[in-house]
Amino acid sequence: RPAQAVCIPAIHLHMTAATMQVSQKDFQKAQEQLKLLKKDPGNETKLKLYALFKQATEGPCNAPKPGMLDFVKKAKWDAWNSLGNLSQDNARQKYAELVSSLVSAESASQKKEASPEEGRHDGYETLIVTTKNNITKIMFNRPDRKNAINHQMYREIIKALEEAGKNDSTIAVITGNGDYYSSGNDLNNFTNVQPGEMEKMAKDGAVLLKEFVGHFIDFPKPLIAVVNGPAIGICVTVLGLCDLVYASDRATFHTPFSQLGQSPEGCSSYLFPKIMGLAKASEMLLFSKKLTAAEACAQGLVTEVFPDSSFQKEVWARLEAYASLPKNSLAVSKQLLRSLEKEKLHAVNSRECEVLTERWLSDECVNAIVSFFQKKSKL
Repeated sequence: RPAQAVCIPAIHLHMTAATMQVSQKDFQKAQEQLKLLKKDPGNETKLKLYALFKQATEGPCNAPKPGMLDFVKKAKWDAWNSLGNLSQDNARQKYAELVSSLVSAESASQKKEASPEEGRHDGYETLIVTTKNNITKIMFNRPDRKNAINHQMYREIIKALEEAGKNDSTIAVITGNGDYYSSGNDLNNFTNVQPGEMEKMAKDGAVLLKEFVGHFIDFPKPLIAVVNGPAIGICVTVLGLCDLVYASDRATFHTPFSQLGQSPEGCSSYLFPKIMGLAKASEMLLFSKKLTAAEACAQGLVTEVFPDSSFQKEVWARLEAYASLPKNSLAVSKQLLRSLEKEKLHAVNSRECEVLTERWLSDECVNAIVSFFQKKSKL
């Protein structure tokens, strides 16, 4: 019996040491894997990772509680403090398991995206373009950047509209992948530009924008926006050029041009007052009022709003019914509705792009964008 009493703790200690060694190794490996993740896991998950890392390396929360108005530090402190007396070994293990689950989810998502989808068009990196059931679907596909539109995405949307206008589909649909419809212009388009290159950047940007909006004006078939989440900037202004706009009840519509020292585009300076009246258009385009889906619908910008829980099912059932209608009849009828306005819309588009070029080169605009990034970096 005494021999057994000595042996058991020895075996136990040996196993515990081995477990700790494996746990520490897994913990270090997880930290390396986390750096390789391409998609932002979201604030809630990042707080969990932060808390588990602190618990694993320092033990239970020992930092003073931040002030109520220091939101970021308070959120971090609350997350760490919520782990209580969780042991460092267990924290390492939970951290490794959480990272492993994120890696697995991203790998599965990449495999799904890489697998051939029925009717999928090749040659796109920022979009998923498919044609099925007489519908060409153009899906913004930068969910990790809230579907912000960079220069490459502008060119790919132009290409997708050209293809959709010429193929055998009856209608075209624009939507977003993930939580956002689109957060509008990727403001990184304006960064890393040398002072001597500013004028060229502004002129090239205006040429690209004019071509982009021009493709919406000239699109020959019914063009329908399926707004699955928040929409900002350029992706809101071109909604006036779509034939129908369906929105989830969690969608919002925001055009913060004045905050960024810029001016309206997408023919919104002409179409929005026609759609919603001058006062409401001014409130939105001049003073950056963010509209809920219900408000946007009441003001005529959105055709119909659906509950988010049934949004995709209801909208796509309706779109498939529309796509079964006679294709040429729809195209001819759209031309009758739009033809009288085309010349005017192209003139408005040209003028808006001229004004934007001046805005982009102004100190006011540059200072506003710098201020935006400074505020963002503090979050």
